[in-house]
Formats: sequence, structure tokens, C-alpha cells
Amino acid sequence: MMETRILPDKQVVQAEEKETGRLEAFSDGVYAVAITLLALDLQVPRVGNAATPAAVAGALLGQWPSYLAFITSFFTVLIMWVNHHTIFKLVQRTNARLLFANGLLLMLTTVVPFSTSLVTQYLRYSAAKIACAVYGGTFVLISLAYALLWYGLLHDRTLLRPDASEQVIARIDRNYRLGPPMYILATVGAFVSPYVTIGVCTGLWIFWAFTARGECND
Repeated sequence: MMETRILPDKQVVQAEEKETGRLEAFSDGVYAVAITLLALDLQVPRVGNAATPAAVAGALLGQWPSYLAFITSFFTVLIMWVNHHTIFKLVQRTNARLLFANGLLLMLTTVVPFSTSLVTQYLRYSAAKIACAVYGGTFVLISLAYALLWYGLLHDRTLLRPDASEQVIARIDRNYRLGPPMYILATVGAFVSPYVTIGVCTGLWIFWAFTARGECND
């Protein structure tokens, strides 16, 4: 009789793990595509018949806004993926609210290559303030989507694994409270200087890179 009681429980666990696995696999694919699209802004410079070493080097250096935007966006999306992975290590099952919240997050993530292209194209022009405001605003929305996903999980603790570490939960909660106000600062700061936006976004991914190490090890 013990076996007849345990078997359904195992089936439920396996079904729940399959659902969360499918969600993570789909999300991983979206993050991979977003990161890949970022590289499309890295163009081979055209110098025509004057393709001397100095001319090519100068043309490559002249594309520095694309390198700056690519590095900032690449590592930001990478940290987003790491954080997403950390969250779903705590999740044991899904529901409709979680699926839609995750879908909103992924939709906004796919906008990052577009906002990165704006920065690449206009960073050296007067329109840089608007381009960087859009860039920062994209991450404001993404941070709010992360908060929606995270607080949805905290609202329904049955979605979390019974052995989920309260220390990790508290750390994630603290970091996610930091995101929206800092990205709002980055967005508003664009109208002071576009480099305020780039600086804040760069500082945030560096900060989260260090804090993510502890979360992944717990």
C-alpha cells in the first residue's frame, strides 16, 4: 500500500519538473537569440580602395560606440539569464500567472537588441540623449517584469521548492528592489549625459555579476 501512495506523488513531481524544464528551455532559447542579435551591430568597416592597415584600424576605432553598447548589453543580458536560472532553481511547479509573467519578461528581453542599436547609431550625435533614455527605459521595464515574476512566486509559495533557501530568497529580493530605481536613474540621467546611462547600466551588471556568484553557489 505504501507503493500505491508513493507512485502518484512521484508522477506529480516528474510532471512538475517537466513543466519547469520546458519553461527554462524556452527561456534559455530566447536569451540565446537576444545575445546573438546583439552581435549584428558589429559591422565590418568599409574603407573602399584605401584599405591600408591604418585606414582599417581607424575605421575600427571609429566604431567604438557599437563596441561599448555591445559589451554593456551582452553582459546585462547574460546577468539576466543567470538571475533567471537562479530563480528557477527555486521553482518546483508553474501556473498560468508565472507563465505569463515569464512571457512578458522574455518579450521585453527581445527589445534589448533594438535599444542597443539606437545607442550604437546615435551615441555620437545630439539624439544620444533620447537613444540612451530608450535604452535605460527598456531595462526599467525589464526590471519591473522581473519583479512581477519574483513577487508572483513569493505570493504563492507553493510554486517554490520546500527546501528553497531563505537566505537566497532574501538576497534575490534585496537585489530586485535595487533594479527599478537604479534603471530609472539611468533613464533620467540620459538627459544630463548619455554616459550616465551607460555608466549606471555597466555598474549594475558588474554589481550583479559579483552577487550572482553567491546565489549560484548556494
